[in-house]
Amino acid sequence: MERPTSVAGVTLSFVGAGDAFGSGGRLQTCIHVGDGTEELLLDCGATSLVGLKRLGFDPEQIGHIVVSHLHGDHFGGIPFFVLDGQFSRRKRPLVIAGPRGIRARVLAAMEVLFPGSSTADRRFTIDFVELDERVATAVGPATVTAYEVEHACGAPPFALSVDFAGRRVAYSGDTEWTEVLVEVARGADLFICEAYFFEKKIRYHLDYATLRANVSRLDAKRVVITHMNRDLLNHLPEVDLECAEDGLALMV
Repeated sequence: MERPTSVAGVTLSFVGAGDAFGSGGRLQTCIHVGDGTEELLLDCGATSLVGLKRLGFDPEQIGHIVVSHLHGDHFGGIPFFVLDGQFSRRKRPLVIAGPRGIRARVLAAMEVLFPGSSTADRRFTIDFVELDERVATAVGPATVTAYEVEHACGAPPFALSVDFAGRRVAYSGDTEWTEVLVEVARGADLFICEAYFFEKKIRYHLDYATLRANVSRLDAKRVVITHMNRDLLNHLPEVDLECAEDGLALMV
């Protein structure tokens, strides 16, 4: 895929950089990307609305949410985001992109959390976009390419390559080590990668030791790790890769 060219930059903010269980008091996964004109989210964990408002982001200005996989700490904030828009009289359309089945899963979550909310009258429309593996898909201001990785969640789990305002942000989502990550990171201005445990290896998640052993193979200008659990947070003095934390803002 040819890379777009532009002198523009983007600001990327870790609204939530934690795991599913609030390790270290961190919020669940949510990454805000904006260029001063357009704004989108990469993942929207259950705590995302709290984090966005804490950092001063206006949810109505966010027109697009791209979801890596269908676990609650990565998409569970969408029902709250939608309901907030309904009660604040949002008018801007919302586009939600993600793996196959995302529409059904989001609507089911809305009904579980707020019965009747999935069919309520709203002033704004919600459009769902299903991402196909290795197909560059326009999602508002971004072009998103999804790569299937190794993570059990009842639907295809994706790592994402996102071209936005002339920059490329790659994101691992949740996954154990797979050679696909080398491909996803290729040519990225920033690669955001999970590092769950420090060196313990478990299925479906990536440990820091394995990532560190392979980081020289990643053709990305910058690598930042996220989604750290308590074990890795306890080993931070031994980590020599850049680490995300809630509220961290980067220029890409």
